[in-house]
Amino acid sequence: MHIDILTIFPEMFEGPFNHSIIKRAQEKKLVSISLVNIRDFATDKHKRVDDYQYGGGSGMVMMIEPIANCIDSLRQKRNYEEIIYMSPDGDLLDQNISNQFSMCNNLMILCGHYKGIDERLREAYITKEISIGNYVLSGGELAAAVFTDSIVRLLPGVLNDETSALSDSFQNDLLSAPVYTRPSEYKGMKVPDVLLSGNDKEIFKWRQDRAVQRTNARRPDLLKG
Repeated sequence: MHIDILTIFPEMFEGPFNHSIIKRAQEKKLVSISLVNIRDFATDKHKRVDDYQYGGGSGMVMMIEPIANCIDSLRQKRNYEEIIYMSPDGDLLDQNISNQFSMCNNLMILCGHYKGIDERLREAYITKEISIGNYVLSGGELAAAVFTDSIVRLLPGVLNDETSALSDSFQNDLLSAPVYTRPSEYKGMKVPDVLLSGNDKEIFKWRQDRAVQRTNARRPDLLKG
């Protein structure tokens, strides 16, 4: 998989992408991630990428020309299944969306800033808009990092145990069952006996039951229907 991330703050990705699972995925060459600075495609000497909005109002708007130049340049090099804009207006990110995008080969992610991007970009270039929650961030970079992590970890070979992702929360519209590790007893608190029994059938049943119970208690909305 290849992912191009369009941003005016590429340095914001240095932490999330240089550690843990995403770093390992890049080292294994299971994914390549390019951070593309939109300012490099600005046409004036000041590398300006924003301007006042027509009609008045507070806040600046990201200009159409630098972003369009950037997208056009990248599309000459590869074909993208989706050009994604991280936006509060978009479809709310869930596990099903991450699963779908993890099967793509080439993705482009645009990070907005200020009051957003010129609407003509959304009409002419953007194929999908995604939100990570019903709140507003200072820019799309953090949202893009979250989205990228959610799909990269699903790529075959990224996790040491490829079955691990299949038991994550939301994969079956359920939260995960409780998990435990050593020691089996700590200050009087014991690991459930069934998990120490070695009986795979009973352990599976216990985990399914606890997943349903936890989902019903904490996220009953996931059980509707």
